[in-house]
Amino acid sequence: MKYFFDSYAVLAYSSGHETYRRYFDENEGVLTKLNLLEIFYRSLEEYNLKVATDLLTSFYKYLIEFDSGDISRAMTLRLELKRKRLNISYADALGYFLSRKIGIKFLTGDPSFERLKGVEFIP
Repeated sequence: MKYFFDSYAVLAYSSGHETYRRYFDENEGVLTKLNLLEIFYRSLEEYNLKVATDLLTSFYKYLIEFDSGDISRAMTLRLELKRKRLNISYADALGYFLSRKIGIKFLTGDPSFERLKGVEFIP
């Protein structure tokens, strides 16, 4: 199976959370450069430059591209979700939109996504 690897999921997996292991070890995944920005920053903040750089290097191979139309539709979706009191980041809105566009599940542990369609929520 293929998943969109949300930043939350990558960070949980990288931190050793066993519930995420099978999703990364047994499946394929994708993410965007915006996710890598979040992952790098959080890793730099919590660990150090070496850990952040290693994560950046190891997840760079999962990158997918997006275009201006994707940005427009993702931000429209973000606004719709915000009006439902789900305040998600720009990167998460884009990732969630792209997962729906390409027909794969959005893998996350972010509680904002728990009840949304097309989400594999792992607490």
